[in-house]
Amino acid sequence: MEDIVRPTIVVVVTVAITVSAGLVIDRLLRYSARRRPGTHLPLLLRRTRLPLQVLLGVVVLRAAYPLAELDSRHDAVIGNILAAAAILAVTWLVVRVADAVAENLLRRYAARTSEISRVRQLRTQLGLVRRVVTSILVVTTAAVAILLLFPSLRTLGTSLLASAGVIGIIAGVAAQSTLSNLMAGLQIAFGDSVKIGDTVVVEGEWGTVEEITLAFLTVRIWDDRRLTMPVSYFNSKPYENWSRGGPEVTGTVLLHLDHSTPVPLLREHLHDYLRGCPEWDGRSWNLLVTDSTPTNIVVRAAMSTSNADDAWTLRCAVREELLDWLGRRHPNALPKIPASIISAGDGAAAEEPERPEVRVR
Repeated sequence: MEDIVRPTIVVVVTVAITVSAGLVIDRLLRYSARRRPGTHLPLLLRRTRLPLQVLLGVVVLRAAYPLAELDSRHDAVIGNILAAAAILAVTWLVVRVADAVAENLLRRYAARTSEISRVRQLRTQLGLVRRVVTSILVVTTAAVAILLLFPSLRTLGTSLLASAGVIGIIAGVAAQSTLSNLMAGLQIAFGDSVKIGDTVVVEGEWGTVEEITLAFLTVRIWDDRRLTMPVSYFNSKPYENWSRGGPEVTGTVLLHLDHSTPVPLLREHLHDYLRGCPEWDGRSWNLLVTDSTPTNIVVRAAMSTSNADDAWTLRCAVREELLDWLGRRHPNALPKIPASIISAGDGAAAEEPERPEVRVR
């Protein structure tokens, strides 16, 4: 009976100490956040509560293990398991702390600057660097350390380290597309060609870059669909980036109208209408006749906006307003469908008119 009670008491006490320590740490972080409302780091560090509790529980259990008085034959195995769990918990804790510090740095930088493009660039770089560090350095170090903890696997871990060069060559040949996407992701992060939040036109679809990973880039299209593409696409094919060099966009509206259209009056009405539109940023506007055909003219209205979303909204509103104004004030300016006479040579049922009979006397 005592063989069961002692281990149970050790486990229960370890869990109680771990939960209590986690609650105390969480309360301290909340108190620190209330004392310093200008910083978000204490609230972000609350994400480390679970890995910290796991690490603390493993340490306490390792310290209290002799009190359980278990069979000594299992000491080595249990010690290795607890050591491996401690390494995983430390890795998890380091990743969470790095994420909290990076996000706090991004928020502080966003609060100090008004350049949205710089904030997007920093967010993209931090995200990709975090993925690289997590997937390559931290995970590899943790895996090798676990292998070296177990005596039976030390030879395997040493062999893996010694043959890392050969494995790297084989992996490079077998995963060329993956490595190309990885290099493309790093080029995008530090080359500033596209960032999270940029408005792009890819494969004829207009949308916003929502996520950039080491392998794929996700574009949120205007109708809430997601277009997922390999990162290497953005280094090998042309695409439109409307946020490059600034988010300002000039929207255009093309109207096919009749030759009798009063263009000066239409231009004046466009200016009056833009003055009352919150989407127009006031930088520039114009209305020009850009083309003329035997049946109609092409009128182009251009107006500047502060971002792509406002450009789309303003284009739709201007198109609707100009057509409505012409329909009410100048209906003859709207395009007309010309009617043509169908000749008999086109295969129609029309007959050639009868010629008058000429009599020769």
